[in-house]
Formats: sequence, structure tokens, C-alpha cells
Amino acid sequence: MGHPRIKTAIVIGATGLVGHHLVNQLLENQKYQKVKIFVRRSPNITHKKLVTHVVNFEDIQFWKKHLTGDDLFSAMGTTIRQAGSQAAQYKIDYTYQYEITKASFENGVKQYLLVSSAGADSHSKNFYLRMKGELEDAVAGLNFKNIIIFKPSILTGKRKEYRILESIGIGATYLFTTILPFLKKYRPIKGATVAAAMINAANLDIKEKNSEYSLDQIFSIATSDSN
Repeated sequence: MGHPRIKTAIVIGATGLVGHHLVNQLLENQKYQKVKIFVRRSPNITHKKLVTHVVNFEDIQFWKKHLTGDDLFSAMGTTIRQAGSQAAQYKIDYTYQYEITKASFENGVKQYLLVSSAGADSHSKNFYLRMKGELEDAVAGLNFKNIIIFKPSILTGKRKEYRILESIGIGATYLFTTILPFLKKYRPIKGATVAAAMINAANLDIKEKNSEYSLDQIFSIATSDSN
């Protein structure tokens, strides 16, 4: 039997909570020979496998030719507070991600892995959940070999900026999910755990074109052996 082919990974949202764990874990993973990241500003990281593209996400036509490889890991996202408005958040969370995903598919990328959200639904009255659901629906129309969507609850881990309301919410969620077992499906999850699950899933022999992982499934696959 021949050796498995060594792959090239593409990461967008590489400096975010899940994204920076993805990059670090991919760089240490022997299944990947190259890790391409597309960022607004160059991160403080160097590695022989890392290829950094500093880009303007408004001008994808100038750099989309570089979106080539095997697995596209999409972990891009922001908050209304950071973006400044719902329209600005939508552009980052939906428009940029969809345009990059579409260009990657057109360039021959076979597998797409997306961090979405528990409760994502294109018909939701909640802006955030509706936006996430709309992206899920849109990318489902692209004919990747595999589309794998991860639906975590509240993400925890060290961020560049401190979010006091989010920290309060995480603490309250831990408390309530401990007291009320039926809320377990909403318990927080570390960004590093989601990243590990994504990489493991990317290296499974998944037969279905479209797959979704709920919170419990993300916890489970994060600790599985994908060899």
C-alpha cells in the first residue's frame, strides 16, 4: 500500500480564536506539507511549512489564484462591536468567507471545513444565527467533494482582546449547564478543541458530501485518532 498523500491546507480567519489554533496544529501535523494563511496583517509566526499571504479582502480578484490546496479551513468571524455594524459584520462573516470558498472550489480545492454556530438557521429572527445559516446554505451549493460544518456553542480561550460581557456569559453558561443537565449541549468549548476536531475530520474517509458536527460530536472527534 502506498503512503497517503501529504496535503496543503488553506486557513482563513487564521488569527482568530479557532484559527490560530488551527494554524499551530496544522504546522505540527505530518499530514500537511504546507499551510497557507490569508490575513490582513502578518502574524508573529514563522515556520518552514507556513506560507503567509497578506491581502485586502475587498480585492479578492488580485489574489484568489493563490487559493489552491487540498483542505480549506474557514474560521473567519467578528463581532458587531469589532465590526461597527451589522452590515460590516455580515461582510466579514458571510461575504468574504463565501467569496473565498467559491474561489477555492473553482481552483480545485476538494474539501471545505467551516466553523459555524449551534442554532445557525437562515430563517432565524436572530441576526447572527441567520447570517451563519445563510452561509451554510450558500456553501452547500458548491460541489466540493466534502463540506464539513462544525456547530460549536460558546467558544473559549485566550483572545487578543478581552471581552468582559463574553467572559460573564461563559461563566454563567458553565454554571447553568452544570446545574441543569438538559443545557449540556450549550456548554462552552475551547477553540483548540474545535481546531483539533476540524483537522481530525479533514483526514477521515467521509462518504457523505455534506456533514455536520454538533457540540458533542466535536468533543468526540477532537480526541479521536484520524489515522
